[in-house]
Amino acid sequence: MEQTIDVSTLEPPEPVERILDALADLPPGDWLRVTHRRDPVPLYGMLRDMGYRWDTRHPAPEQFEILIWPADMRAPDGADRT
Repeated sequence: MEQTIDVSTLEPPEPVERILDALADLPPGDWLRVTHRRDPVPLYGMLRDMGYRWDTRHPAPEQFEILIWPADMRAPDGADRT
């Protein structure tokens, strides 16, 4: 099941903190959809080290959508990475 958070109005480092908090509370089998105004490049190394995969999209200026799921789980529908 998809969980969603919008961190697009927050100032650094709060977006990354909120994303990591949401992942810590993510029930097994769920994935996270994040709406952000920037591409959170520093987050990706953390996700890899924590055992997550992700797919980032840039549908509009100052709008990024990141799907994050555990690496041992099948990618959510619509995600490009496996």
